[in-house]
Amino acid sequence: MERVDLKHEAPADDTPAHDEAGPTGPTAARDPASVSPGDPARCADRESGSVPPGDPALHADRHAVAPLLNCLLREVAEPHGHDQGRDVYRLPGTGRLLRVRGGRRPADPEVRDAHGWRPLGHRALVALVAEELRRHTGLANDELPAEMTTGRDTVAALLAARSRSSPPADLYLRSEQALVTGHPHHPAPKFRGNGPPARWLPYAPEAHARFPLVLLGLREDTVAEDGDTGALDTLGSAPPGYRLLPAHPWQLDLTAPALAAAFADGRLIRLGTTPAPVWPTAAIRTVYDPDADLFVKFSLDVRITNDIRRLWRHDLLRLRRTDTAARRALAAAPGPAAWLSDRGWRTARFAFEELAVLVREGLRGPLLPGATPLLAAALVEGFPGNPLAAARDPHAWWEAYLTAVVPPALAAYADHGVVLEAHLQNTLVAVDADGTPVQALFRDAEGVKLLPDVGRDAGWERLVYCLVVNHLTEVAAALAEHHPGLDPWPAARRALAGTGLPEAAALLTAPTLPGKTNLLLRWTGADGAAARYRPLPNPLAAH
Repeated sequence: MERVDLKHEAPADDTPAHDEAGPTGPTAARDPASVSPGDPARCADRESGSVPPGDPALHADRHAVAPLLNCLLREVAEPHGHDQGRDVYRLPGTGRLLRVRGGRRPADPEVRDAHGWRPLGHRALVALVAEELRRHTGLANDELPAEMTTGRDTVAALLAARSRSSPPADLYLRSEQALVTGHPHHPAPKFRGNGPPARWLPYAPEAHARFPLVLLGLREDTVAEDGDTGALDTLGSAPPGYRLLPAHPWQLDLTAPALAAAFADGRLIRLGTTPAPVWPTAAIRTVYDPDADLFVKFSLDVRITNDIRRLWRHDLLRLRRTDTAARRALAAAPGPAAWLSDRGWRTARFAFEELAVLVREGLRGPLLPGATPLLAAALVEGFPGNPLAAARDPHAWWEAYLTAVVPPALAAYADHGVVLEAHLQNTLVAVDADGTPVQALFRDAEGVKLLPDVGRDAGWERLVYCLVVNHLTEVAAALAEHHPGLDPWPAARRALAGTGLPEAAALLTAPTLPGKTNLLLRWTGADGAAARYRPLPNPLAAH
C-alpha cells in the first residue's frame, strides 16, 4: 500500500534509525534536532520511550506509575486540596494522604507520614495501593500486586529492547508499535505473564518485533471454520488430506503440552514458517502482513490487561453476525468511515480456542487514496512523526478528527443498533499529506455489541465509555498538552450536537460520564466483560 509523506524530515542521530529491511515508504519521522527542546514533537518522542533519558530504571518506573496512579485517583482516592502546586488526595481505606504532580500522566507520588512527604517509587506505590484496596474492599488479592510489579519490569525490558532496535519506517506500523505505557487507566497494562522476557520479547510490538508465523497442517476431518478463510491458504501449502493453519509461535509454546498428542498421532503436522515476517500490532496477538495486506488474529493464553486473550468459542460463533452488522452500519454511515471486516475463522475441533485463527481485512481496500492510517492510541502516547503533536492549526486538526470519528460511530448506534468498541486501540485515524485526519477505520467484531442483545441503556453507556471517555477525552487531553491554550470541548460539543441523536443531546448536559474501574475490577476478580463504571465529571457539560 502506498504511503504518503507527512512532510517530516529524516531522523537525526539521537533518534533510532529506520529498519532498512522493513516495509518502506516515504513516512520518515520529523527531525528532533530541528525543533526546540519544548517542541511537542520532541516531547512525543520522549514519551514514547524511543529515547529513554536518564536512569532506565527511573524511566520504567514513570511509565508504570502513571496508569496505576490514574486508576487509584479515578476509582478510590478523594480530592483533598493542593499543596505546593501539587494535587493532594485522601485514601479513604487507610486515611493516608497522597500528593502527586497532576496532569494527563500523574507522576512523582508522595505519601504523608510523621516526617512529612515521602517519595514513592513504583514498588512502594504498589504496596500502598494493595493496603488501601484491602481495607477499601475487605478483600485480599496477592495476584494483582504481583502483576503490577511484573508489568513494571516488562516496561524496563521493553525500553532496553527499544534502545537496541529500530522502529519501522512505515508510519502506520510505527504507530502500532508505539505503546510503551499502554492503557492509561489500568493498573498493569504491560503485564505479559510470568515467563522471562526472552519468552515474549521476540513477539512484542513495543520492541519493534517481527517474526514468521508457524505453518501447521491440520487434518481435514478435524477442521472447524466459518466465513471466508481463503486468505489463510495463500500463506503456504498443505499436503493432501490437510488444511493450512497458521499459528503464533508464542501460543504454540504456551500450549505445547496440550497439543503433544495431536502432533504425535498426525492430526497436526509442522510445515515450516511463512517466507516473510509479520508485524505484531498493539493488540499483540493480532499481526499484520504488509505484503499480503492481511491481518491475522490468534488466541494467546496470556492475561493482557483484564482478560486471557483467547478467541473464545462463544465470540467466534457470533462473529459473522456482529461483523456483518458493523460492516453494513459503517457502509451506510456519513463520510468515508470504514470497517475492517473480520471475514472468517479457522481452527481445530480438538483445540477449538487454543488454535483459533481469525482473518481480518487489510487496509488497501477501505483506505482513502493517499491517506496514512495511524493507531489512535499512538496519537495519545506519542511516537516520532505524530501529527497530533506537529499540528500547525490544532483547532482545525481537532475539528477534522471529530468529523472523522464521531458521526459514523453514533450513526451506527442510532440507525443500526450497532455499538462499536470505538476505543483508542480499535480505531485507526487516517491522515492526509499534511497530517490532517480525513477518515476513521474501526475494527474488532469481537467487541461489537448489538442493541437487541444488550439493551439500549447498556449499549449507550458502553458507547459513551469507549468513544468519549476512553477515546475523545484522551485525545483532547493530549492535544491540549501539546498545544497550550487549546480548549477542545466546544468543538466536541458541536460534533455531538450535530448528530441529532437524543442520547447525544442529553450527554451534553449530563453531570457525569461512565469511567470503567479497571483497578477495582481486577482486585475483586470480576470478569473483564463485566464492566463496572464510576461517575466522572463530564467536561462536555462543564462547557
